[in-house]
Amino acid sequence: MTGGVVFAGVLMLCSGILAVLQGIAAIASDDVYGRVGTYVYELNLTGWGWIHVILGALVAVTGLGVLKGAAWARFLGIFLVSLSLIAQFLFLPYLPVWSVVMMAIDVFVIWALASQQEAAGRRAV
Repeated sequence: MTGGVVFAGVLMLCSGILAVLQGIAAIASDDVYGRVGTYVYELNLTGWGWIHVILGALVAVTGLGVLKGAAWARFLGIFLVSLSLIAQFLFLPYLPVWSVVMMAIDVFVIWALASQQEAAGRRAV
């Protein structure tokens, strides 16, 4: 594994755990996040909380798989982190700065996982 993939795995593990904590905060009390007026993608905060908890847990577990070098984790990681990117975009009105930071991390993880080169001896001809 290259350094970028290892770093992507660590970022997936950390961002997954942070997404779980973000979701728990949304589920526990609707007073943690500011109220948004009318919003096109309106969903109550409990709904957003469950989305972040489930998605964050899946991203963290997949990050562990990436760190262990599992082939399935690379492709599943790209898919799950793409979903995380979309979820953070839709969560922008509640935490704009945090969502932008998490979106930037997600873009780096997608790039690192997608640009990983297979070992020369393992390539199929």
